[in-house]
Amino acid sequence: MSTKTNTYDAIVIGSGISGGWAAKELCEKGLKTLVLERGRDVVHLKDYPTATKNPWDFEHRGKKTNALTKDNPIVSKCYAYNETSAHFFVKDNEHPYIQEKPYDWIRGYQVGGKSLLWARQTQRWSKYDFEGPARDGFGNWPITYDELAPWYTHVELFAGISGNYDKLDTLPDGSFLPAWEMNCVEKEMQGNIMKKFNDRHVIQGRCAHLTVPNPIHIEQGRQQCQARSLCERGCPFGGYFSSNASTIPWAQKTGNLTLQTNSIVHSIIYDEAKQKATGVRVIDSMTKKVTEYFAKIIFLNAATLNTNLILLNSTSKRFPNGLGNDNGLLGKYVAFHNYRGGLSATIDGPMDQYYYGRRPTQPMMPNFRNVHKQEMDFQRGYMVFFGAGRSAGPAEGIGADFKEQSTELGGWHVSMMMQGETIPKQSNHVRLSKDQTDAWGIPQLITSIDYDENDLLLLKDFLQTGSELLDAAGCKNIHSWDTKQAPGLDIHEMGGVRMGKDPSTSLLNEWNQMHHCKNVFVTDGACMASTGN
Repeated sequence: MSTKTNTYDAIVIGSGISGGWAAKELCEKGLKTLVLERGRDVVHLKDYPTATKNPWDFEHRGKKTNALTKDNPIVSKCYAYNETSAHFFVKDNEHPYIQEKPYDWIRGYQVGGKSLLWARQTQRWSKYDFEGPARDGFGNWPITYDELAPWYTHVELFAGISGNYDKLDTLPDGSFLPAWEMNCVEKEMQGNIMKKFNDRHVIQGRCAHLTVPNPIHIEQGRQQCQARSLCERGCPFGGYFSSNASTIPWAQKTGNLTLQTNSIVHSIIYDEAKQKATGVRVIDSMTKKVTEYFAKIIFLNAATLNTNLILLNSTSKRFPNGLGNDNGLLGKYVAFHNYRGGLSATIDGPMDQYYYGRRPTQPMMPNFRNVHKQEMDFQRGYMVFFGAGRSAGPAEGIGADFKEQSTELGGWHVSMMMQGETIPKQSNHVRLSKDQTDAWGIPQLITSIDYDENDLLLLKDFLQTGSELLDAAGCKNIHSWDTKQAPGLDIHEMGGVRMGKDPSTSLLNEWNQMHHCKNVFVTDGACMASTGN
């Protein structure tokens, strides 16, 4: 191919949630845009092979088999990984990385990336999430909530977010579709908790599911969520937001999108004379042929750790330690969410009531720790999610009697979990191996990320507070535990290419441009200066 043939107005690396959005926005503005995806194509509706199958259509009824777990010890830890969805997850042995400290890196290499697999919970950050890090002395955001609020709205209207208007400054309202309803037991728990704790607001979690589609969603070809809870198979209704159902088809309609699959980005090409990036170097995943593509601007959306990997591997005479890495902080200050705490309980609920469908969200409580000032023995805070439900009661025997007993519902049970903020630290980092490469000759990523004392103190507080909340809600038989899961399994990795106004302490400015290479933008989780909660 000639250079002219390989030249576009913009290149987007990655087709997941943020890459799909970059492609949509650039194509709508008239830019001829090349999207490079390292995995295979997944076309909405066409490439969801298990989406409409029944449990008995699977050899193991959809369960996670011993063979799947043995062959994929890392990815099999993910809640969404099983016989029905394994084809959307990276196989451990095909894409190795080096765990200097235990880290479970969950990946989806295909068009749409992990937008096919995410849990779809979409809470806005509040001003406290943006202002808190500076107050607490560990970071400065170059943007404010007020600056970002119109863009939250821009995304919400197109994606379709369900939720109530709760009027809380700790969790700002957005532009919502009607919310999912709490069941009768959850409503009672809500009332009991808020009666006892005036700072604990129990609300319905906001999520990226269409409860009542607006015209813009119908125009995308999407329909109402059917509450099937089979989301990780790909949704034939487009009931939840994914790149595949929404942003990528929308970008394709403009005629400005070129979507190229099986294209592994090796590095970004920097031109010393022009003092800017001119393109990307790509390896065909099937043939291993190397091709270069060129553009005026480059958007990096490969998912946090791969975005770090690509930049670290983009070396030149000007940037011997990675593109834009004058301060040596590229790959550092990686953070995540702390999910280690869990609780369960029983509750005396009405035995003549049930609920409809498999709702895709739960009641939750916005953070109530260290919101306005530092008041605990740990920094920052956590969100609380909980849910109440009923399952089948105990059944014995065989045949008709067993069948009859199996249709009887048991009592009500409650589960609770945390989503805790972790503090970005320079020691939590990723870097490239100097002697181990993958199948395409690219250096393997080394992960060196761990919990610290602050994380354990926050976890301890959640377990104690969670027990108090469940007790106040009227629960019995309360049990709590620490999952002790490794970082990474939260699948909320952030940072490494963080935003900031000071080029000596950050890699990106307030527009997500690299300070020292202004035509490269990083708009995935790698840009995050803190994790919020």
